[in-house]
Amino acid sequence: MIYFFDGSEEGFLSAFPVAFRDEAATVTSRNAQMTLGQTCTFVPTDHVRAERARQRLLSFDGKCMSDLNFLLRSGDAAAENAAFRYFRLLARKKSPVRRMLADGDVIAATECIRRVTYEVHRMHGFLRFMESASGALYAPVSPDHDIVDLLVPHFRARLSKIPFVIHDVGRKKAAVCDGTHTFCVPLEKADVVLSADEAGWQALWKQYYADVDIPERRRIRQMRGYLPVRYWKFLPEKQGD
Repeated sequence: MIYFFDGSEEGFLSAFPVAFRDEAATVTSRNAQMTLGQTCTFVPTDHVRAERARQRLLSFDGKCMSDLNFLLRSGDAAAENAAFRYFRLLARKKSPVRRMLADGDVIAATECIRRVTYEVHRMHGFLRFMESASGALYAPVSPDHDIVDLLVPHFRARLSKIPFVIHDVGRKKAAVCDGTHTFCVPLEKADVVLSADEAGWQALWKQYYADVDIPERRRIRQMRGYLPVRYWKFLPEKQGD
């Protein structure tokens, strides 16, 4: 059976006990292709059941909710079901399983978590801010995973009191730092008035990029490995490539 939930952490923890004993269970909040004879049900969020499941799982592994947080952020289609299978193994073993790297369910969950954390690391270098007329900085981004709020601590430590917005244009949400507080908000579209100096800053950055380039030593395949093409659309230095 396919067990659908609303995509939230509490929704997952509500569906987990319901699907636990079903060996053929698939748990997801996304579109799923049903096989012949397969049925489905939607499990509504139950805060009491979710909290009970949370405390039970934490009694087996005090760090497991961090794993769940990363798994539910994943843009991989199978990540939620990988999370279910990982947590079912944890509940059956009644002890941490993240080091059981010969187990297929642990491998699948670990790989999903690795992709999320690696993209956070990449975005620390790939993000490009633009200066608005108000002095606040704006950075559009389209990550594979739901990570914009995870980027805030890195940039807040470096930008000090400067307000900034990191806009996930695909998920239509933004992480905002007003210089003192940080928060996430829905944001379908941002109409940003750029500062008078922004074009100059972008031209300066492009010139630097061109000056350090050595045409005779270009390694295009290697460059695409370090800087995937899907991230280029928001990088000023790659416009026109």
